[in-house]
Amino acid sequence: MGEFVIKLPDVGEGVAEAELVEWHVKVGDLVREDMILAAVMTDKATVEIPSPVDGEILWLGGEIGQVIAIGSPIIRLKVEGEGHAPAAEPAKPAKAEEPKPQPAKAEPKPEIKAAKPEKPAAPVVHAPAAAPLAIGAPRAEGDKPLAPPAVRLRAREAGVDLRQVTGTGPAGRITHEDLDSFFARGAQKPVVSGLAPDTSVKEIKVVGLRRKIAEKMAIAKSHIPHITYVEEIDVTSLEELRALLNGKKRADQPKLTLLPFLMRAMVKAIAEQPQLNALYDDDANVIHQHGGVHIGIAAQTPSGLVVPVVKHAEARDLWGCAAEVNLLAEAAKTGTATREQLTGSTITITSLGSMGGIVTTPVINYPEVAIIGVNKMMTRPVWDGAAFIPRKMMNLSSSFDHRVIDGWDAAVFIQRIKTLLETPALIFVEG
Repeated sequence: MGEFVIKLPDVGEGVAEAELVEWHVKVGDLVREDMILAAVMTDKATVEIPSPVDGEILWLGGEIGQVIAIGSPIIRLKVEGEGHAPAAEPAKPAKAEEPKPQPAKAEPKPEIKAAKPEKPAAPVVHAPAAAPLAIGAPRAEGDKPLAPPAVRLRAREAGVDLRQVTGTGPAGRITHEDLDSFFARGAQKPVVSGLAPDTSVKEIKVVGLRRKIAEKMAIAKSHIPHITYVEEIDVTSLEELRALLNGKKRADQPKLTLLPFLMRAMVKAIAEQPQLNALYDDDANVIHQHGGVHIGIAAQTPSGLVVPVVKHAEARDLWGCAAEVNLLAEAAKTGTATREQLTGSTITITSLGSMGGIVTTPVINYPEVAIIGVNKMMTRPVWDGAAFIPRKMMNLSSSFDHRVIDGWDAAVFIQRIKTLLETPALIFVEG
């Protein structure tokens, strides 16, 4: 038999370390070749580590949440043959030698036997018997009342705290007669409400994607002075156009949602205000203004918030944007999104769909300088100058980096998007 060492592989270009987010095995498990042993994460991309050989797990190197350097040993396997990696062999004698000195463990056994005669002595010393026989007085909190199991069960079903019951048996033991007397007094019987305080505290370690989200949000809020601008949009005409296009779409075309229209409106608005499509390096005091519009779409997944990116939205039409959004949404939901799909955004859209609320205050996706928040759509009565008419209304709640974007520029940008969404034919006008 030999030992096989699995090291953390190179999980991406330029990546020097990865966070261990999941173990699929434990020490002693038998594994087969290609069986998934662990999962690590870097830059929000999760990578599974398969076993290259059959064997038995001898050692796991790291705890969930630990950051491990590329090339570090993470698993040792016992395998048929000589195994590999001489560095692993010194560990083998250490394991073989430790079990051999086990005869020394035979000596403690007589000591355990010697301890056994003392156990009968403990009941004889039974301190509770000498404890104050507080007959007629309630027990102090923390004192355990003496009662047989049947009495305890009866008291529990009746919602009675046995510390309030006077015990007349030996050493203050509570009997069924004591319970009967307690019930007969009536006034002292507690009212059973079925409600009880819950004093439990559950510790949840912040690891993996949740930790990366926390770190990024902390950086965004501590570095970026946010300004949030909210505007109301009448999307009645847009919804009518969307329904018309979906009704006439080809079989190979995706169903249109609001997002592709918003993306195309953003592309047109950015062409007039390119400073909104930028990343701010606050360490170097340099603004990187991008020509390509790479729109991040904040998406909630079972693992947490991720932001897949529609690259070069300026080069995609309405249907192209819709198809890419669908592809990225599926990859994010199933956890198969690649690092390339999750990085490189220059401006972000965030939406909670029907739960979008009336107003939100989105946090900018650092180091970007703007984020567009979509609130829920509602049919509301709107005064047209002569009467109230039903219109489909929606708010955009958008945040901007006030170090880079002035309030006036933010307002001009959102007003341009408003015009395009309220008159959707303009989205298709070139120039």
